[in-house]
Amino acid sequence: MSILIYAESGEGKFKKVALELASYAKNVADTLGTTVTAVTVNTENVSELSNYGVSKVLKVSNEKLKDFNAKAFADVIKQAAQKEGAKLILLSSTTDSLYLAPIASVGLDAGFASNVVGLPISTSPFQVKRTAFSNKAFNITEINTDIKILSIAKNSYGVFESASALSEEAFSPSLNDADFNVKVETVEKTTGKVTIADADVVVSGGRGLKGPENWGLLEELATVLGAATACSKPVSDLGWRPHSEHVGQTGKPVATNLYIAIGISGAIQHIAGINSSKIKVVINTDAEAPFFKVADYGIVGDAFDILPRLTQKLAAFKAQNA
Repeated sequence: MSILIYAESGEGKFKKVALELASYAKNVADTLGTTVTAVTVNTENVSELSNYGVSKVLKVSNEKLKDFNAKAFADVIKQAAQKEGAKLILLSSTTDSLYLAPIASVGLDAGFASNVVGLPISTSPFQVKRTAFSNKAFNITEINTDIKILSIAKNSYGVFESASALSEEAFSPSLNDADFNVKVETVEKTTGKVTIADADVVVSGGRGLKGPENWGLLEELATVLGAATACSKPVSDLGWRPHSEHVGQTGKPVATNLYIAIGISGAIQHIAGINSSKIKVVINTDAEAPFFKVADYGIVGDAFDILPRLTQKLAAFKAQNA
C-alpha cells in the first residue's frame, strides 16, 4: 500500500508543487516502509518524478480532462487510491487541489487536513501540524479514519532529490456524465510570465505607486529577480492591475521564499494572506506603516527613488555572478 500523490502539471510540465509533494511523500514513505505512487493527468513525460522518490506513475490520458474539473479529478484520485489500496493521499495547496480535496475525501470516506506544515508528528495516532487563523497560529490535528488525505502547504517542506527506479502504467478510470455537471466555458492563461502560484519571489505593489502608469518600475525589478508581480486589493479594485494579481486573505494567498511589498501599508487582510512567506521586505515612505511590524527587512523611503537603484544593483550583481 503505497502513498498516493496527485502530481499537478501545466502545459505538459510538472509544477514545482508536484516536486515538493513528491519529496515530502518520499520522506513519509521511508518512515512507513512503503513507496510513493503518483497519478498524473495528460502528462506525457513523467520521468522527472523519479528524481524525487516516486516509484510508480499512474498515467491518465483523457481528452475530457484537458480542463480542470474538480469532481472529475476527484473521481480520478478516488479510483487511483482504490486501485492501489492507498491509505494516505497527499495533495498540494493549489486552488485546484484544495477544490477537489473535500470531494475526494467524501468519496473515500477519508479524514482531510489542509494547510499541513512539516512531516507527521506521529503516525499512531496519526497527527499533523497545520496553520490556523490565517497563518497566525498552529494546531495539531489528529486523523482517525482508515484513509487520510493531507494538503501540504506550499514551500513548507522544500524540494529534495531522491533518485528511484520508476515504472509507468496507463490508467483509465471510469468517468460518467455526472462528473461533468459543471462545465468549463473558458480558460484564461498567462503566458511568458512567472505566475503567482509557481513563484519563489513575488514583487507586489500598492497605492503608494500612485497609478498604473508607474508599474513599469515594479515590473523591471520583477524581471531581474525572476519574480511574479502582484498587488493589494485597493489596486485591483481601482483597476490599476487585474484581479488575478490581487494577493491577500481576500485574494490569492502566497507562501513564497521572498515577498517584496512596495507602497503597501499592510492591512490585516493583506498580511494574513502573505504571512506564510519566508522573507518579507517592505518599502514605504511611512515609517509607521503596519507592514513594518511583520517585515524581516524594511526600507523607509520613496519607491520612485529606491526601485531604479535597487533594480540596477541587482542586475549588476546577477551579471557579475552569472
